[in-house]
Amino acid sequence: MTTTNAHPMSAQQQTALKALIEEGLPLDSRPYATLAQAIGSDENSVILTISRWLSEGLIKRWGIVVKHHSVGYTANAMIVWDVPDAQVDDIGERIKASGLVSLCYRRPRRAPYWNYNLFCMIHGKNREEVTAQIDKLTFELQLQHLSRNVLFSYRQYKQCGGHFLKRDTSVASRPEARLHHG
Repeated sequence: MTTTNAHPMSAQQQTALKALIEEGLPLDSRPYATLAQAIGSDENSVILTISRWLSEGLIKRWGIVVKHHSVGYTANAMIVWDVPDAQVDDIGERIKASGLVSLCYRRPRRAPYWNYNLFCMIHGKNREEVTAQIDKLTFELQLQHLSRNVLFSYRQYKQCGGHFLKRDTSVASRPEARLHHG
C-alpha cells in the first residue's frame, strides 16, 4: 500500500468513519476501500486516519469480535485460575502465548468467595474438545499445582465492539418506545 494518494478527511468524513467502524469492518477482501467509498474518501486515507487514531489513543485496541456459535464453536469454557500474585503476569503471558486460548486476562480476587485472579477462554466444537485443550494447556505449561475451575457457558450473549460516538440513551430512543399502536 502506498500512502501518496491519501487526502485529509473532513470532520464529517471522520465522524462518518467512526460510526461505520463502530458497527465493525465490512466482510470484504478490501474493507478499508469499502469504508472509504461509503464516506466519499479513499482507502489510503481511511487506513492512515485509523492508524493515527490508534497512535493518538482514540482507539485503544483494534481487534475482532468473533460470533463463535455462528462458526460452529458451541462449547465455550472460561477457565479461572488461582495464581500467586507474584506469578500471575508470567503465567498469563505463557497461557496467552500457548495458542490454545482466545483471550487471557487478570482480574482482582473477591475473597473470601472468589479467589481466582486469572481468566482464560477456550472455544471448541464440543465439550470433549474443550476439555482436551484444557488438559493440554495444564500439562504443557505445568499448571497442575494451581487451583482452577472450569465454567462452561450455556448461552451466547451479545458481543459488540467499542463506541466512539455519544449515544442517545433516553427511553424515546429505544426501538420498543418507537412502536406505533394502531
